[in-house]
Amino acid sequence: MKQTKRYDCIVIGGGHNGLVAAAYLAKAGKSVCVLERRHVLGGCATTEELWPGYKISTAAYVISLFLPEIIRELRLKHYGLNILPRNPSSFTPLLDGRSLLMGPEMRLNQQEIAKFSAQDAEAYPRYNALLERVAGALEPVLSEAAPDPLPLPKERRKIGLGKRLRDIGKSWQLYQALATLQGEFPDAIELITGAARPILERWFESEVLRATLATDAIIGAFAPPSAPGTAYVLLHHVMGEAGGARGVWGYVEGGMGALAKALEHACHELRVDIRREAPVSKIISEKGQVHGVLLADNSFLESSVIASSVDAHLTFEQFVNPSDLPGDFRASVAKIDYSSASAKINLALAEPPRFTACPNDGIGPQHHGTIHIGPTMDYIERAYDDAKYGRPSMEPVLEITMPTSVDKTIAPAGKHILSIFVQYAPYKLAAGLHWDNIKESFADRCVEQLARYAPNVSAAIEHRQVLSPLDLERTFGLTGGNIMQGAMHFHQLYCFRPVAGWSDHRSPICGLYLCGAASHPGGGVMGVCGKNAATEILRDMP
Repeated sequence: MKQTKRYDCIVIGGGHNGLVAAAYLAKAGKSVCVLERRHVLGGCATTEELWPGYKISTAAYVISLFLPEIIRELRLKHYGLNILPRNPSSFTPLLDGRSLLMGPEMRLNQQEIAKFSAQDAEAYPRYNALLERVAGALEPVLSEAAPDPLPLPKERRKIGLGKRLRDIGKSWQLYQALATLQGEFPDAIELITGAARPILERWFESEVLRATLATDAIIGAFAPPSAPGTAYVLLHHVMGEAGGARGVWGYVEGGMGALAKALEHACHELRVDIRREAPVSKIISEKGQVHGVLLADNSFLESSVIASSVDAHLTFEQFVNPSDLPGDFRASVAKIDYSSASAKINLALAEPPRFTACPNDGIGPQHHGTIHIGPTMDYIERAYDDAKYGRPSMEPVLEITMPTSVDKTIAPAGKHILSIFVQYAPYKLAAGLHWDNIKESFADRCVEQLARYAPNVSAAIEHRQVLSPLDLERTFGLTGGNIMQGAMHFHQLYCFRPVAGWSDHRSPICGLYLCGAASHPGGGVMGVCGKNAATEILRDMP
């Protein structure tokens, strides 16, 4: 081994959650080191200049779930974080020349929806209010570590009286939060556990509105809107307020990496040691206690506290010696569902898309928000049907953003960036298929699908990057290409995340914690996982 250095805490992974955890630990007076495998910070929330003058948000592309209190407490605006609102925030073009344009103004939303259904225009405010009330009731539950209330065998984990009392208090808080919903409690339970499609079909009759809303239910999930659990993904997207209001998503000026840059400045002010290109090869522990990490260059960093912001598979099945973990815990970790069907395509364009449903040159309201290519619920279901047999969708669902519509700092003058998030691109392919061989042809298909709505796109492309689910795994360390570090199904949420009995960021190895999306409350650019983990770590530290 090479040189040894000691820290109060070492954070594995320089994604936004890892940086948040590091900042809060350092703010409490601890010496902290962040180890990032790549040359760039931010994890999935990063910006890279892929082509001269183009600053690309390579993976994550919009923000809303990030906690305002983290922005305030870590002074991220002071360090340059600026979130740009998107208004309108949603545009769904149709091949018949019609379109649905939606944003934060309810009256204008109703006018747009009324073009398709007067009944839906009347119902939409009530539907939106229900989601906001349920989200408002559950949000406090996300802002603290999850309890472990299940009657598991004592040999699985010994829980002290203090934690038991805290867990009882948290369980009671959840009970009280749900009680505030009163007559809407059954609706809340369906939103937490049920399928998005039947909910949307009960509320609305117009296919374009159903499909537009259903897109939020499938993003990052290997499931169709008819599958149980997708309603929670729909609800999850309504919870944040970083975009300026509940459920309103924004762009980070300068690209998503500007969030990491602001967090990096905050960490430096707090004297956090951040090391890029410092991949971890092993977490060293002995007799149930961590002692530090061994890096790929054979250097050793000593600490009795390790906070891992990478997923549970990498943390417990790659970095940790299997003999250091109980058999039942290893078995539970091995069962975590990482099924994924997402791909990302980044385009540099010579001009903005000209949609036949909104035929005008230059930038218009239709370019500001998320552009949905997926006109009906059956279209989305058919896209999933291809993927469940290991084939990329013949007609994929596309969620597209053009951040250059409001951010002039990320591309050369007159040029534009188009970010395409694609469903469904299954990580596990049918026999004879490999992503390295088919990803470019699949990207061609996605562009062709977009060109049906905006015919000028193909000729406007100057540069292209294609990230298959396999690329997402290799580049960002996402097992199975899953952007949530584990599927966001009911059996992998709250007290079941990452596994039952260990939902409070701790692990069977004393001093080893999870601080990333693999822990409660899960995926998205939230920062909550890092903040909650830091709270629990500090609770245990002298």
